[in-house]
Amino acid sequence: MKKIGFLSFGHWSPEPGSQVRTAQDVLLQSIDLAVAAEELGADGAYFRVHHFARQLASPFPLLAAVGARTSRIEIGTGVIDMRYENPLYMVEDAGAADLISGGRLQLGISRGSPEQVVDGWRHFGYHPAEGETDQDMARRHTEVFLQQLEGKGFARPNPRLMFPNPPGLLRLEPHSEGLRDRIWWGSASNATAEWAARMGMNLQSSTLKVDESGEPFHVQQARQIRIYRDAWKAAGHRRTPRVSVSRSIFALVNDMDRRYFGRGGKDSDQIGNIDNYRAVFGRSYADEPDCLVDQLRDDEAIAEADTLLLTVPNMLGVDYNVHVLDSILRHVAPALGWR
Repeated sequence: MKKIGFLSFGHWSPEPGSQVRTAQDVLLQSIDLAVAAEELGADGAYFRVHHFARQLASPFPLLAAVGARTSRIEIGTGVIDMRYENPLYMVEDAGAADLISGGRLQLGISRGSPEQVVDGWRHFGYHPAEGETDQDMARRHTEVFLQQLEGKGFARPNPRLMFPNPPGLLRLEPHSEGLRDRIWWGSASNATAEWAARMGMNLQSSTLKVDESGEPFHVQQARQIRIYRDAWKAAGHRRTPRVSVSRSIFALVNDMDRRYFGRGGKDSDQIGNIDNYRAVFGRSYADEPDCLVDQLRDDEAIAEADTLLLTVPNMLGVDYNVHVLDSILRHVAPALGWR
């Protein structure tokens, strides 16, 4: 059994043929898609965050709105770039969104990917400390964020207070109990997966990874997951961690599917360079349902993960994306034992 959700990159464009022409369109359609996905029986609605781009950027208003319109589905990100974040303000935003949803927030965070502008986090007022890299800064922000999610008091109250306070040092409010256990780290390497395990975060492993062995992507990703779980056990955490992988999977069940994706998925991994390292990008899948089942059985990383996030072509509109999800849930997941 697996949890199955969608991951939307939240693109919008005024180009001809786009069903998502404005920022308002993508926000409102993201809410509608989450509501429809819940009605289908999907388990998660996740959203990517990119700054300086025609994509979803500020996640917490959207997460809160989705939480208010749904009642069961998990609501998450994949991922928030921590180089851009004030960790204390983020604790307040995350706590509020989680309380609105009734404790359904699954917050994916990370160092982030290459952005639209050079050192975009500098425009947000953040600078690496002396001797730090931007990756170090992201992890520093993360450590502060995780610490404050514990809900312990740290701030000395004003002796001339405006409102009554609990005794002792004050914590950030609103505090959402249990949210600390629902933070995920988006990892592209084995080393950062081990770090995430030591820090007590769940693991999000996406459709690309640092090429550390030259093996197929899904083999390297499965090994990363096993390394993560070994590190989690060694750290002595009490709860069972969660692991998600993301895939582009399209079942061709009608003429529209064949028109959009009938050329099939990528039959092999792709190799590229990101931030001066060699990365391997996982293949996509597009085929008749029976063929998809056979192909997906061989994906070792999907087998290792407890959660699968289906990347959706959000600019094709809500109705078509509901069809994409329904096709997987109806025709593929049961045959693989995911449902």
